Order: sequence, then C-alpha cells, then structure tokens
Amino acid sequence: MMSGGNGAGPSSSSFERHTKRRPPAPDSERRKLLRLSSVQEEDVLAAGVVPPVTVVLDGRCICHRVHLSTHTGYRSLAAALRRMFVDDDDADAAQAAGGEGLQLDLSNAVPGHVVAYEDMEDDLLLAGDLNWKDFVRVAKRIRIIPAKPSNRRIKQ
Repeated sequence: MMSGGNGAGPSSSSFERHTKRRPPAPDSERRKLLRLSSVQEEDVLAAGVVPPVTVVLDGRCICHRVHLSTHTGYRSLAAALRRMFVDDDDADAAQAAGGEGLQLDLSNAVPGHVVAYEDMEDDLLLAGDLNWKDFVRVAKRIRIIPAKPSNRRIKQ
C-alpha cells in the first residue's frame, strides 16, 4: 500500500523536470515542420524508385541500360548516348580542350538516327516532346531508330 505523502520526493522532482514543455517554435520553423517534403526531397525519392531504362540501337544485338534519374536533362542523356554508340573520342577531347564543338541534343546524339521512347502503354513516341521529369516518369525503353531520307524533291 502506498501513501501519497512524502515518500515520492525524488521521483516526483524528476517527473516535473521531464514534463516541462519547451517554448513554442518560431513561425518559420513551424512552417518547415508542417511541410511533408520539399521538391528536392521528392526528386531524390523518385530517383531511388525509377528503374533503369533499356536503350536499344536498331540493328545491334546488345542493349544498354541507363538510369535516367542520374541525368539532368535531354542534353545530358544525348551526351551519354553519344558516348555509348558513337566512337568519337577525338571530338570529345577537342571539345574538352576548349574547341568549338557541336551543340549536342537528341537530334544529333547518334548521327543518322532518331531517338524515340516507348511509354508504359508501349506507344512509340519521339523523345524530347515531354518535359524532362515527365519523360523520366513514363519512359520504359529508349529506341534509336535509323532516320529515313526524305523522299521530297528539291524544286530548282
């Protein structure tokens, strides 16, 4: 049987110390606590979830895999495709040395080819039409297809 008297002296003082509340946080800190995540945190989380995408060059047996989340945009992807499929080390070295190089994008990443992608519904679409984040989200496979020459005749 416990008495409610003086027997609980030391434990009650430690209890009182732990139950004291801290002063409320300033408004700026409160807003940060109420936010679930920032845009950067969402990008980092999405990067961990996005699987690698298969890159297929028509006419070759070997495929490559690319993590789209590691690229910053279409130009970064174009540079990676150029390194994968075009043996152009001399031009890369000249461009790195400060020479005027070709502005690289998806239209000239692999000369004579068009870069397309397959989405989740297996539709084949031209790469570069969507903004980068949407492209990363929906692209399932990247296909590099030979460009057909134009059948139009030039009028002279």
